Amino acid sequence: MTAPAETGPPEPRPELGPDPAAGDADEPLVELLVEEPAWEAALPELAGIAAQAAELALRETGQDPGRWQIALLACSDARIAALNAAFRGKDRPTDVLSWPAFDALPEAPGPRTPLGDVAIALETIREIAEEHAIPLKERVLHLILHGCLHLLGYDHQTAQDAERMEGLERNAMARAGLPDPYGERGAARPLPEE
Repeated sequence: MTAPAETGPPEPRPELGPDPAAGDADEPLVELLVEEPAWEAALPELAGIAAQAAELALRETGQDPGRWQIALLACSDARIAALNAAFRGKDRPTDVLSWPAFDALPEAPGPRTPLGDVAIALETIREIAEEHAIPLKERVLHLILHGCLHLLGYDHQTAQDAERMEGLERNAMARAGLPDPYGERGAARPLPEE
């Protein structure tokens, strides 16, 4: 188990989702835990958005969505700030965090092998979406997609890595009929906070 993708030494991941030991083919692609009740009012279709984002990330990277499971925590700024402080040493809220279950993906995962955990914070996401005139649904889909790519081993620590990861995000969003998350729409598009 490792700490969020953006940090250095491995630390235990928070217990957000299933044990990485084994999965069940009848389980959903995304195991959703809505900890912050405001998510239900803000985005009642969050489960479907999360499944779409995870499937886009997996397919864009050549992975079979039927072989993986992702745990998603939909939380508040206070909760993600605590996670950010505990796992990254940054005492502030952020929009998305991820904890990969593997340092390197197994070559032959079983049905619904847990890939890792992603956490998203409503207040920060909503604030950035409103500031940049991005529909909340679109911003959430992009951030879950972004978090899933981290679970798959992609990052943006170098310019070359960022270009590769952003290319995957752009392609996946285009396949969903959505605009370039880093392109223009009146104002500069925001990067995930991390």
